[in-house]
Amino acid sequence: MTQQYIPQPIAVTASAVNKVRGLVIEEENPALKLRVFVTGGGCSGFQYGFTFDDAVNEDDTQVAVDDVTVLVDPLSYQYLVGSEVDYKEGLEGSRFVVNNPNATSTCGCGASFTV
Repeated sequence: MTQQYIPQPIAVTASAVNKVRGLVIEEENPALKLRVFVTGGGCSGFQYGFTFDDAVNEDDTQVAVDDVTVLVDPLSYQYLVGSEVDYKEGLEGSRFVVNNPNATSTCGCGASFTV
């Protein structure tokens, strides 16, 4: 029987994994996971949010990469499926970002989007 490759619904870059790992170590709480969510608002209609959570809800989608887990609630999942979570450091500062192929437009800073 041939094994079929099923891609992760949401990709997480090595940069994001390393940053989450470092923050988990810094907080001294190995149960912490990065929660990525979408809320209404922002200059383009929806905006991305990031927080750390040590609780996993029953209906969360969990994306595990090595020893790091990213959580996405069901409402946000529909907007994030196919996206990539990354961590960027640049002139605008350091932050988590979402590269979302479902977004039809984004604001200049990339923190909000329209579908």
